[in-house]
Amino acid sequence: MSNARTDELLSNLSNDPASALARLDASQLSVGEMLSEALRSVKSHLRMEVAFISQFREGQRVFRYIEGQIRALPLKPGDSGPLADSYCQRVVDGRLPSLIRDATELREALSLPITRELPVGAHLSVPIRFSDGTLYGTFCCFSTEPDDTLRDYDVNTLHLFARFAGRLLERHAACEKVFEERLTRISHVLTERAYHTLYQPIVHLLDQRIVGYEALARFHPEPYRAPDRWFDEAGAVGLRSVLEIAVLEEALRGLQRIEADVYLSLNACPAAILDGSVVKLLSRYPLERLMLEVTEHSSIEDYAVIASTLEPLRRRGLRLAVDDAGAGYASFRHILKLRPDVIKLDRSLITNIDSDTHSRALAAALIRFAEETGCRIIAEGVETDDELAALRQLNVVKAQGYLLGRPQRLGA
Repeated sequence: MSNARTDELLSNLSNDPASALARLDASQLSVGEMLSEALRSVKSHLRMEVAFISQFREGQRVFRYIEGQIRALPLKPGDSGPLADSYCQRVVDGRLPSLIRDATELREALSLPITRELPVGAHLSVPIRFSDGTLYGTFCCFSTEPDDTLRDYDVNTLHLFARFAGRLLERHAACEKVFEERLTRISHVLTERAYHTLYQPIVHLLDQRIVGYEALARFHPEPYRAPDRWFDEAGAVGLRSVLEIAVLEEALRGLQRIEADVYLSLNACPAAILDGSVVKLLSRYPLERLMLEVTEHSSIEDYAVIASTLEPLRRRGLRLAVDDAGAGYASFRHILKLRPDVIKLDRSLITNIDSDTHSRALAAALIRFAEETGCRIIAEGVETDDELAALRQLNVVKAQGYLLGRPQRLGA
């Protein structure tokens, strides 16, 4: 086989195998799609009937990715058999060569019944290893007919594909490990109810009285991590809504311990609203005593759906708030599209508002917007007397922050 044919092997990807694989690795394809493409290329251009990637696991040779079929040996991903009875094991331990032009000419190959039963003609196989040398399995292809045209060039090309596959599979294994670790942590938090609620007062500055509480989730596992990290991690394993509903249920238990003329403000992400879980939960409670804060720091894809989902609850008294106003462009879009009852000025605006003219100007603009649209303003993160004095000058009448009251358990 000539060098020209080696290049042809990857002609549907590129004339340069190394750069072709690099570009494929950088594409938007999934790991499975990239590996399948590599197998299809090998199968097609080496004129093999089947190409596959196998994993060695607990004494079994497991087929993970397969391209091509032979009627006498139908294979599908997940099929397995004893590793000791495989060509793969014998290639790795040196009893069979990586390049077999005709399996019937090798005594070791003939010791395997499948050689004659299938039969196996040409066979190429190379190990797939991770960066630390760990053996994953093999990259293989075979045909029922012998092929005397196969040369060492083909094995070298197969090694190139095996290195590429190993890099992808190692990365995929690392991602799976991270996923499992995250899933274990979130599952533990949910099953052990390893969270509680702190309630931060929202104060009417003119009347000097508490008019509401914001429910804030806190998680028990050590080391301490901010609540946002727990919710983000839950989202990464598909459990964001489940975790949000769990902490909302915990927070709502405090409603009966709050004065009847005081409301409870709850946080929920758009996903939990859109899947109906938040609506179903809140419908069981007196909505005139609840406020829902939409927590999302990026643009929402379909504001109309969120608005229509919440509309029945808002008609029954639920107040809607947009959190973190002034913290970024997304919060402004939320305000314009969702038309909330309350705009909460982000702490980044409030910090040093007494001396930072830019923050003061933006806060003043949002306050003016609220006046024009019938919204209410709540300032978050008030920590100094000077900040509070500046807010009073801007005609802000409701605020929360450490100066006015720290988050704490009810009755503490």
